[in-house]
Amino acid sequence: MKSMERDRQQFERALGAILPEEQILREEPLARHTTFRVGGAAEYVLMPDIRQIPDVVALCKRYELPFTMIGNGSNLLVSDKGVRGAVIELGKHASGIRVEGTVLFVQAGTLLSEAANAAARHNLTGFEFAAGIPGSVGGAVVMNAGAYGGEMKDILRSVRVLTADGRIIVREAEELDLSYRHSRMMEEQELVLEAALSLAPGDKTAIRARMEELKKKRIAKQPLEYPSAGSTFKRPTGHFAGKLIEEAGLRGFRVGDAQVSEKHCGFVINRGAATAAQIMELIRRVRARVEETSGVLLEPEVRLLGFAPGEGL
Repeated sequence: MKSMERDRQQFERALGAILPEEQILREEPLARHTTFRVGGAAEYVLMPDIRQIPDVVALCKRYELPFTMIGNGSNLLVSDKGVRGAVIELGKHASGIRVEGTVLFVQAGTLLSEAANAAARHNLTGFEFAAGIPGSVGGAVVMNAGAYGGEMKDILRSVRVLTADGRIIVREAEELDLSYRHSRMMEEQELVLEAALSLAPGDKTAIRARMEELKKKRIAKQPLEYPSAGSTFKRPTGHFAGKLIEEAGLRGFRVGDAQVSEKHCGFVINRGAATAAQIMELIRRVRARVEETSGVLLEPEVRLLGFAPGEGL
């Protein structure tokens, strides 16, 4: 026990040499860092800038401190028990955009909405689809996020990544095996530091009009008034998850304050006081009922964090 305490003290001293105190949160409730607004505390939430990330990751490895990377927390369900070790959040400190011609270079922690608005300001088209996705660019690249007929793979030119063995390299989009909600970074545990997005010259008025059109569609069709993690399930081949859930008679189905949205059945929402356990139980019941009625086993799109074996799906 004394050895563990000594190691933790040494870790803290070394961490303080990398990050200022305001970028280190201790025993921080992760409900504050996820769009579901649920989740217990993390031992540490570390918020490095892009240059600090390799040193923070290397330090966690040196002291054998478990760590998990998150972005905006928009596709994440965290256990009520929280997470031991470190959660490394790529957020405002790891955010930045520069424009070179028709290429947008975007740091991983930048919100997709910020990047889409920057593209519009520079009369660049092709990124309008992402303006309303409540995530960050790094996470969007890793999961090849998309909406309204567009995906990250359509505009991604290259990424700068931190590899599992600590190297910083550039990978071209063709190397990334991008497909529906998938990339090679998932398997190889590579961390996106910056993405280069190849766009096209466009008319600012038309770009803004398209963004406004998609915004209105989101407001009309999605339960944006409640905390959620966006689409809860991946789209099954040949089907739509929301339609299968509705046909299973689950519109509005609740477990505590966790509910299948009445507005869009593909969304599980937090009506205000839901726990992660309630959300997980709701997901389990929805999957079981849909498989029973349609023969289709829905695959969750949300990422699980802090759940012990047997507690997840």
